[in-house]
Amino acid sequence: MSDGELPRVSRVAAYALCTDGDALLVTRIAPGHTERDDGRWTLPGGGVEFGEDPRDAALRELTEETGLVGEVVGLAGIDSTAGEFVDPRDRIAYAFHVVRILFHVRVVGGELRAEVGGSSDDCRWVPRAELAGSLPVVDLVRTGVALAFDR
Repeated sequence: MSDGELPRVSRVAAYALCTDGDALLVTRIAPGHTERDDGRWTLPGGGVEFGEDPRDAALRELTEETGLVGEVVGLAGIDSTAGEFVDPRDRIAYAFHVVRILFHVRVVGGELRAEVGGSSDDCRWVPRAELAGSLPVVDLVRTGVALAFDR
């Protein structure tokens, strides 16, 4: 790494794309998790652990973040994004690249509840019209809306 070049981080993440009629299940990013996205809404999901199947990661994250239990019914899509990220814990800046795998997931059980002490602090079903309105969302939600409703 040369002077001025940021450390590089690559990550694979998996997300649950859950719908109920015209509503999409979203979670709110907890304060202190990221600086640029705190308080914005995203899809339930996150990083795939070493050796973990991405399907299992999406279902694990769904339960951790929402209390719901699901089953994967298909691959919705794969995308990626890259940029810079400042870790709020140590203030170190990184160049990042994340590959995001989105799965269509059917909810089969559980009770909707917010995550405590994790990367999200709220969850809810949001009608598609509200997702296109003033609700602050990350770009992944727009990708999810297109994959869920514009097929």
